[in-house]
Amino acid sequence: MSPTLLFSFVIGYFILLLVVAWYTSRNSNNDSFFIGNKNSNWMLVAFGMIGTSLSGVTFVSVPGTVGTAGFNYFQVVIGYLIGYALIAFILLPLYYRLNLTSIYNYLQHRFGMVSYKTGALFFIISRTLGATARLYLVINILQIFILDAMGVPFWITTVIILGMIILYTFEGGVKTIVFTDTLQTSFMLIGLIVCTIYILDQLGTGIGGAIDQMRSMELTRIFNTDINSSSHFFKHILGGAFITVAMTGLDQEMMQKNISVKNLKDSQKNMMTFSVIMALVNFLFLFLGGLLYIFAAQNSINVPADDLFPTTALNFMPAAVSIIFIIALISALFPSADGALTALTSSFCIDILGLKRREEWSESFRRKIRLTVHFSFAFIFFLAVMMFKWMDNKSIIDVILKVAGFTYGPLLGLFAFGILTKRQINDKLSLIICLVAPAIIFGVDFINNIQWYSAQFKFSNEFADSVTSLSKSLFGNFKIGYELLIYNGMITFLGLMLISHKPEERF
Repeated sequence: MSPTLLFSFVIGYFILLLVVAWYTSRNSNNDSFFIGNKNSNWMLVAFGMIGTSLSGVTFVSVPGTVGTAGFNYFQVVIGYLIGYALIAFILLPLYYRLNLTSIYNYLQHRFGMVSYKTGALFFIISRTLGATARLYLVINILQIFILDAMGVPFWITTVIILGMIILYTFEGGVKTIVFTDTLQTSFMLIGLIVCTIYILDQLGTGIGGAIDQMRSMELTRIFNTDINSSSHFFKHILGGAFITVAMTGLDQEMMQKNISVKNLKDSQKNMMTFSVIMALVNFLFLFLGGLLYIFAAQNSINVPADDLFPTTALNFMPAAVSIIFIIALISALFPSADGALTALTSSFCIDILGLKRREEWSESFRRKIRLTVHFSFAFIFFLAVMMFKWMDNKSIIDVILKVAGFTYGPLLGLFAFGILTKRQINDKLSLIICLVAPAIIFGVDFINNIQWYSAQFKFSNEFADSVTSLSKSLFGNFKIGYELLIYNGMITFLGLMLISHKPEERF
């Protein structure tokens, strides 16, 4: 199919987003940008959050994992359900009781200004790396399958996509994103369903027959009982629960949408509805992954895991289905990038610059600051996407969850210490603890998973072999998996305990 025609649909879709953005951002102000005037409909937020949580990584990488891990990823999804329940009934009541615009204000109330800014800083680092990894994956697919044929360099593609995102988010913020995410989630799910139905039809089988074929290819296994494996079911479920608490409950982007809902009850309904839909959609992506590997075996398709879905959709499906796939892919790209850009702008303005505390600043000056920060983060996104291009990783979902383990761990430790204990800490030392903890866990994980790091950074064989020998002597065959985040949080928690004291009694 003509790359020019495919790209014309990308432009048309973007124009539709601009129309929605223009309509929803009328009469908007800074409160509209940051929290949607606390007037968002919970059903729209729940549905739109699906697109933000899934992103292009789920759309492309999750089906790709089926070839090597079967349905193992559903172990993580089970953990997600537990995590969403913890958010709904522990974190959301806390955020609403304190009437927070930024969730990291809790750390200021509980510990002090340094802890507050430390939490915001780790969110900014975490979300920047996670969002740009997701962004890179989709931009790279557009580049390989469309824009390379048009002679457009990768860096120009990145600039164009980021420019599109800026155009429809710089004014309306959360107020706009609640609506655009709903639209984009709809297109993404339509693409998923259409592609699934088409491949089923091409295979000439029903759902039951397809599952039988997947079972014969050993693609349907869910639970891994090898305790040494990084994907052991307990590690995945526990890791999934805490990844959800950290990457959703302690993430300003995700919570920014939840606390834009009118009241706590509706926000909790949003979270629980969203969690059930998410589990079903993730299972459908895994099912699609199984279908893709059956289809690939029958048609001699041999490509990297992250390229399987786009290769099949754009080279082995009719033009109409290819167009639906491209629109769905773009719909998976924008919710993760636009929400991140908005949330990072909000967090930097409110948490780092103290925009809400600067009563002497006029509304127009605040807007100028906000726009400057917004454009600055867009430039940082560009640099980070180019970094991922240089790394040329073939399984972005592993990178995202690995980065989350390091960067969200201190947030998990800070919030857990605040909620689970009544002790006070030496606030000035909290940043040091939150830097030391991930440094320690990075050293441990580097030794334990040297093969993974060697694949990313192309270490020499001699160096990799020496570290592998050290790893076997220290850990045997045991491999750290997604529970890395928990270890990081625990070290942070213990470090905070060392700099803490009993609260002063008041008479």
